[in-house]
Amino acid sequence: MRRRVMIVAAVVAAALCVPAAGIGHGNGLPTSIGKGEGQLNLIAWDGYTYKQWVTPFQKATGCKVHSKFAGSSDEMVSLMRQGGGSQYDGVSASGDASLRLIYGKDVQPVNVKLIPDWKNFVPQLKSPAHNTIDGVHYGVSLQWGPNTLLYNTKLVKPAPTSWSVIYSKKFKGKVTVPDNPIQIADAALYLSKSQPSLGIKDPYELTQTQFDAAVNLLKQQHPLIKKYWVLASDEIDLFKSGDAVVGASWPYQTNTLQADKSPVKDLIPKEGATGWADTWMMSAHAKHPNCMYKWMAWVSTPKVQAQQAIYFGETPANPKACPIMDKLSKGSAAQYHCGASVAYFNSIKFWKTPVAACGNGQNNCVDYTKWQQAWTQLKG
Repeated sequence: MRRRVMIVAAVVAAALCVPAAGIGHGNGLPTSIGKGEGQLNLIAWDGYTYKQWVTPFQKATGCKVHSKFAGSSDEMVSLMRQGGGSQYDGVSASGDASLRLIYGKDVQPVNVKLIPDWKNFVPQLKSPAHNTIDGVHYGVSLQWGPNTLLYNTKLVKPAPTSWSVIYSKKFKGKVTVPDNPIQIADAALYLSKSQPSLGIKDPYELTQTQFDAAVNLLKQQHPLIKKYWVLASDEIDLFKSGDAVVGASWPYQTNTLQADKSPVKDLIPKEGATGWADTWMMSAHAKHPNCMYKWMAWVSTPKVQAQQAIYFGETPANPKACPIMDKLSKGSAAQYHCGASVAYFNSIKFWKTPVAACGNGQNNCVDYTKWQQAWTQLKG
């Protein structure tokens, strides 16, 4: 995203003009964290503000946490803009929302030096393209997960190695994928390998021709779909009942199904996979910035990262959480790829909001609004 110099400059300039009361500043960013304001209002995914780590945080900081759970990234963006953007202090934005919030001037830059455990994060999540622009950090990475290919080992033979299986008429009525416009990127990633003549380099930066090809592939897939799943539990139920035998998934579904003795496995296919990585971002108009900084520091620590990873079914940004995960739940670090290899990370294209500015220096890519419209239309 570093080529968007003009846009980024405007966003950064605007964001740096928003003061964070009670925090010492230098060069536009805070240099220290002051006393907590006693309150913290967050928009979060359900399960991200569980009492197991919220209660000790409140006792340690005096910051009383109030959470509003959102059901989608679109809802998170909408909530962050309510009331002039001052109703909430922060949001646990996924990669398909974070750039929208940055370019919309809804969030402000943060000083990662005030987050002690940031230095321990895996390199790929210290300054990822979905929350860091021109070296300016707009949040702190939290947890992540790959979008894997899940299949029934008894009914899908031979074992698949490619995403082509979810586009195969062989499994008509037995396929399930997430109900999310960002699913267009999964189709684009597959096409980048199966149809190299399209010239797709980044599944989130698509010209109209590339975008149309991805959407057309999803239209062809539509008659094969049993259900577009919204919740992880939806997909788990589909596989348990036998209504679905193959689909796009998360490690959480795999581990839950395997624990229930369901005959399933997952993998990252030969084309690679998309993936999600969440970021705690601070509102540009945060009323409780000290508490927000304290919160970002708290949830970055190994213990809390491990607790949340196990509770939610995801992977910590802080690999120092891996041994703690295994103490809390034996084998969980390996189950959720904690401390994954560089090769594993490189096989994942993490979500980022599609914008008009392409990597070719032109504004000829399809932005997220059109992704949303296309997704709604193809589902009928």
